[in-house]
Amino acid sequence: MGDFHNPENDIERFRSRVIFCAIAVFLSFAVLLIRFVWLQVVQHEYYRTRAEENRISMVPIVPNRGLIVDSNGVVMARNYSAFTLEITPSRVESLEETINALAALVDIQAKDRKRFKRLLDEAKNFESIPIRTRLTDEEVARFAAQRYRFPGVEVKARLFRQYPLEHLASHALGYIGRITDRDNEWIEEENKEANYRGTDHIGKTGLEQHYEFELHGLTGYEEVEIDSGGRAVRSLKRTPPTSGNNLTLTLDTKLQEIAEKAFGNRRGALVAIEPSTGGVLALVSMPTFDPNQFVDGITPDNWKELNESIDKPMVNRALNGAYPVGSTFKPFMALAALETGKRRPNQSISDPGFFNFGGHHFRDDKKGGHGMVDMHKSIVVSCDTYYYVLANDMGIDLISSFMGSLGFGQKTGIDIGIKGMGESEGVLPSQAWKKKRFKKPEQQKWYAGETISIGIGQGYNAYTMIQLAQATATVANGGVMFRPHLVRYITDAKTGEKRYVERQPLKDLNWKPEHVEFIKNAMQGVNTAGTGTRAFAGATYTSGGKTGTAQVFSLKGGTYSAGRLKERLRDHALFIAFAPVDKPKIALAVLVENGGFGAQSAAPIARMVLDYYLAGKKPEGPAAEDAEAEAEDDKDEAVEEEKKP
Repeated sequence: MGDFHNPENDIERFRSRVIFCAIAVFLSFAVLLIRFVWLQVVQHEYYRTRAEENRISMVPIVPNRGLIVDSNGVVMARNYSAFTLEITPSRVESLEETINALAALVDIQAKDRKRFKRLLDEAKNFESIPIRTRLTDEEVARFAAQRYRFPGVEVKARLFRQYPLEHLASHALGYIGRITDRDNEWIEEENKEANYRGTDHIGKTGLEQHYEFELHGLTGYEEVEIDSGGRAVRSLKRTPPTSGNNLTLTLDTKLQEIAEKAFGNRRGALVAIEPSTGGVLALVSMPTFDPNQFVDGITPDNWKELNESIDKPMVNRALNGAYPVGSTFKPFMALAALETGKRRPNQSISDPGFFNFGGHHFRDDKKGGHGMVDMHKSIVVSCDTYYYVLANDMGIDLISSFMGSLGFGQKTGIDIGIKGMGESEGVLPSQAWKKKRFKKPEQQKWYAGETISIGIGQGYNAYTMIQLAQATATVANGGVMFRPHLVRYITDAKTGEKRYVERQPLKDLNWKPEHVEFIKNAMQGVNTAGTGTRAFAGATYTSGGKTGTAQVFSLKGGTYSAGRLKERLRDHALFIAFAPVDKPKIALAVLVENGGFGAQSAAPIARMVLDYYLAGKKPEGPAAEDAEAEAEDDKDEAVEEEKKP
C-alpha cells in the first residue's frame, strides 16, 4: 500500500518559506536603507569632511626668522633661501640604493651621508630629511628631469640661518640647531606645538634661545589638493606666515671686535656695560667659535674638535666661568667698610708686610710692607695687609651680606639662555653657605682664619665676569643697579612697534654719595698714580680702575715665579674700570686666564676698549702681545733652570 501525498501541505510549506524569505529580504533592504540614510544623511557632514581631509592637505609654511642687529644696525644674524634635496624614509623602499642613485645626479659627499644618518636616527619616519643642502640651479634642474624615478624624494626651498660676522660675539648670539625631543618638551611646556609644525630648527644657546619665541614668528598654512599618490595638484587657500620679530642689541660690534682682538691668542673674558642702563656693550669669551657650523648640523669631526679642545671654546667664560677675583674685590670691601661704619676714610694702619693671625703668616704683596696706609692708599697701591685686617674686623657674614646686595654669588638674569641655564651663580662664601656646601660637621664650621683671605678676593670667593662688571657699573652709577641685558628693543614684524627691554633700574642701594665718590676717586688714583698707571698713561679721558691677580695654584708658602709653573697653573690677571669718572658711560671687567699680573695682561685690554669707546682710537694689535712675550721669556728661563744640575 503506497504513501498518500497531501498537496495542500506542500503549498502551505512553500508559502511559509516564501513569506520568510520575503521578510528576510525586506529586513535586509531595510537595514541597508537605514544604513544608507545614516551614512548619506545623518553622517553626511562627517564623511564629507573626512573625504575633504583625504583630498586636501594642510601644509605648514615656516615663517622667516627675525633678524638680530647691533646698536648701529649691523646685521649679526639673518636668513637666506636655498634649495635642499630631501628624502622621506617611509616612502622609500631602499634608502641606500636611492642615495646611490641620487649621487649620480647630485654631488653627495661622505659628510652628507653621515649627517643624513645622524638626522635619520633623531627624526620620525614620516619626516623628510635633507641629504644635500644649498643645491645649485644646475643640480636642481638635473634632479627635476629625473624626478619620476625617485618617489619619496623632492627638492624643497628652505630658509637657512647665517651669521655674517662668523666668530664675532658668538657666545652672545648663540646658534640654532635641529629640534630634538628635549626641545619638543620645552615647546609643549610653553603650549607652542601648533606654531612649530613644519619647523626643523630652534635656538639652542644665547640670544637665539632666550628670544626663540620672539624670533620664530607665526607659522602659516596652505590648503593643497592632493592626488592618490600624495602629490600636490593645486593650491586652494593660503594663510601667509608672519615673520619673527627683530632684535636690536645694546652690543656694539666694532667695540666687540676690538675687545676680541685685544686678547690675541689668550683665553679669557670681558664684559662692558653702560652703567646708566645696564646695556651690555661688549661680551667677550675667548676663544670663540663659528655658529655657522651648527646651521646644517655640525659634523662629528668639527664637534669633536670644539668639544675636546683644551681651550674649551664652547664655554662662555663671561657667564659660566667662576673665578677668584683677587684685588679687584678691594674697592667693594672698602665701600662695605664705609657703609657699615667699620672704617673711616682717614683711618690708617701700619703695614709691616704681613698680618699674623692664629699663628699663620698672611703676607703682603710688597716685601717690607707699605708703611702707614689709609683707605685711599690701600686701593691705589693695592695693600693686602689693609684688607686682611679689615676682613677680620668685619667678619664673614657682614662681608657676605654687603657683597650679596651687589649681586655677587647670584645670577644676574642677563637675557641669555632659558630658565637661568645661561649663567653660573658663582660662590659667595658665608657660614650658611659652608654648612650647605659640606657634609662632614668638621668641614661645615667656619673658621675665623678663613675670613682673612676673603678680604683680598681669594679663599672661597668665585664670581663670574658678568657679576664683577655689574658690581663695577653699580658703583660707577652711584649705587643704582640695572640688570645686564643685550637686547635694547624688540621690533614687532607686523606693526613696526618697538618694545624696549629693562628700562627701569633693578634697585637703588642707597649708598651715601660721599662714600661712593671716595671710592671712585681712589679708583681714579689707581690709574694715575697706582698699579694701573702704566696702562693708562696718556689717556685723554679720566678713568677709575683696579688691578687684580688671582691665585690658581697654591705655592704653599713658596715664592711665585710664572716661568717655573706650567702655563695653566699661573695666576689669572684681572682688571675692572669705568670712565669718565665724573659721568661714567662705560664700566667693564676683564679676565685673562693664567695671564699673570693684572696690570700687565688685563689692564692694557681695558685701555684699548676704553680708548675706542670714548676717543674713537683703534688699536694696532692685540693688547696681550707684551704679556705673551713676557710669559714666553719666563718659560724659557724655567727650561734653562730645569737643565741645571
